[in-house]
Amino acid sequence: MDRSANLDTEELKMTREQYILATQQNSLPRTEHPQFYPVGIYGWRKRCLYFFVLLLLVTMIVNLAMTIWILKVMNFTVDSPLVLQSDRNVTVNARNHMGQLTGQLTVGADAVEAQSKRFEVRATESGKVLFSADEDEIVIGADRLKVTGTEGAVFGHSVETPHIRAEPSQDLKLESPTRSLVMEAPRGVQVNAAAGDLKATCRKELHLQSTEGEIFLNADTIRLGNLPVGSFSSSSSSPSSSAPRQTIYELCICPSGKLYLSPAGASSTCQSSSNICLWS
Repeated sequence: MDRSANLDTEELKMTREQYILATQQNSLPRTEHPQFYPVGIYGWRKRCLYFFVLLLLVTMIVNLAMTIWILKVMNFTVDSPLVLQSDRNVTVNARNHMGQLTGQLTVGADAVEAQSKRFEVRATESGKVLFSADEDEIVIGADRLKVTGTEGAVFGHSVETPHIRAEPSQDLKLESPTRSLVMEAPRGVQVNAAAGDLKATCRKELHLQSTEGEIFLNADTIRLGNLPVGSFSSSSSSPSSSAPRQTIYELCICPSGKLYLSPAGASSTCQSSSNICLWS
C-alpha cells in the first residue's frame, strides 16, 4: 500500500511539473522569425507567360502590317473608290441571320453572274428602276430601248407592245426572210400612210377576202394595169384594114371572177365564151 501511494504521488508531481513547464513556454515571448510564403508565378511558368505575351504582341504587329499592306495594294483612300482585284474572280456574298446565302455577285474573266431573287438597276438621281429581273419577268423602265446591233433583237416567243415606231427620218420594216408574216387583230387591222403611198407586192397571188362584209375601193382614180385583152367576134362585123385603132375598152368579168378587157362597141362586147374566160 505504501509503495503504490508513493507511485501516485510521484506521477502527480511529474504531471504538475509538465504543466508548469508548458505554461511557462507559452508565456515566454517568441524570438523566432515568422515564415513568409511567396505568392506569384515563378520558374518555367513565368517564362511561358512572357513567351505567350511576346507571341501575342508579334501577332498584333503582323496583323497591323498586313492590314496596311492590303490597303496600300488596293489603293484605298477616303477620296478614291474601292477597288477589288483578283487573279481569278471576285465574289461578294450576302447571308441572312441564319447564315444562309441570299445573294451572290461573281465577277470573273468570262462573265459577271448575279444570283438573287430580284435584280434591279436604278438611276442615281431619281432612283427610278431602269432594269429589273426576277423569275417571272424582266422590266425595262428606261424611256427608250435602243438596240444598235446589226442583227437587231431576236425573240424566241411573242412580244407584246401597244406601239411600234421607227426613229425620226427612218423607215420601219417588218420582214420575215424565210417564212410568212402574219398580222391579226380581232377588231381590225388598220394600215395608214398619211403622206405617202401604200404598196402591196407579192410574187404569186394577192387575195383580198371579206367573209361577211364587202371590199370597198374609194379613190378619184382606180387603175387596173396589165389586164388581158379578149377578142370579140360578131357576124355583122367584117375585118377592114382601114379600121381605126382601138382605144376604148370595156371591163368584163368572167363567171370565175377574172377581169379582162374587151373592145368597146355600140353594145356590150363581154362574152362568157371569150377566150380569156375559157382559159381561166
